[in-house]
Amino acid sequence: MQGMNIRKNYQWVLWLVLLTMPYWITPLGGYTDLATRLLVIGLAALATNLLIGHTGVMSFGHAAYFGLGAYATGLTLKYLMPSTPAAFVVGTVVGTLGGMLIGYLIVRLRGIYFALATIAFGQVFYFIAFRWNSVTGGDNGLRGFQRLPIDLGFMKFDITSSLVFYYVTLAILAVCALAMATILRSPFGHTLQAIRENERRAQFLSIPVNRHIWIAYAISCFFVSVAGSLYALLNNFASPHDLYWTQSGDFVLMAVIGGMRSFWGPLLGAAIFVVAQDYLSGVTQDWMFFIGMIFVLVVLLLPRGIAGLFQRRTS
Repeated sequence: MQGMNIRKNYQWVLWLVLLTMPYWITPLGGYTDLATRLLVIGLAALATNLLIGHTGVMSFGHAAYFGLGAYATGLTLKYLMPSTPAAFVVGTVVGTLGGMLIGYLIVRLRGIYFALATIAFGQVFYFIAFRWNSVTGGDNGLRGFQRLPIDLGFMKFDITSSLVFYYVTLAILAVCALAMATILRSPFGHTLQAIRENERRAQFLSIPVNRHIWIAYAISCFFVSVAGSLYALLNNFASPHDLYWTQSGDFVLMAVIGGMRSFWGPLLGAAIFVVAQDYLSGVTQDWMFFIGMIFVLVVLLLPRGIAGLFQRRTS
């Protein structure tokens, strides 16, 4: 009981930090768009961990759906309709459908074969974006669009303001986090954890493992597509790098650093990664070396990730 109360206190502290971040990050040398990027990348890491940490299926292809969401959002704003909500919905739907299709094709694979298949299909989307210059902008990325104010009739959100867009992103993160937590607490979520712990025993219990993994994959792709759409709106730009397999590796790395068995661990890992990247890239071109050192130290000294330190105190 005491451990549960401590965990609730940690969550209250987390939300207090997120709610006030735009006001204290600037005096510390940051900026509001950096805080928003932390939320967006953190959502992508949480979505990836829904599959690798809570289902036990390794994927290095989630950047494909992150990038699909980003490109579909940008293309909608640039070529179809100047509506931010419509572009956001299109980006999320396109990324989710892509994940559902690819997931259906590879769901029977396991282990390294599943991971390699996710990389292979992800690279297909990357090369399409990289080579289709007339539509996607090729190596230069997709430009020429920007997020527009949202007019609800009775209320108008000027999300061109960095501060307003931060709180819109935070609200979306909160809704997605609540949805993920609800899924993981449901019988379906407990079944995913059973598959993670012992897939063969789950099969003996007549659980349709392939179907559950495919649904988990689709749900994970939905949330990472939401993050991709927000990323395009944040930057007013979509890059082929958003689709590249190393971006998927970054999501996995964030989950490992923060703690794959912890719900909020990937968000903590994303915060460390994003802040370190922003600061170190301005100091040295070899900033990834230091990120790698953090990863190695966490794997060697903190197998449960940084969030594991908090879990020990509450256990």
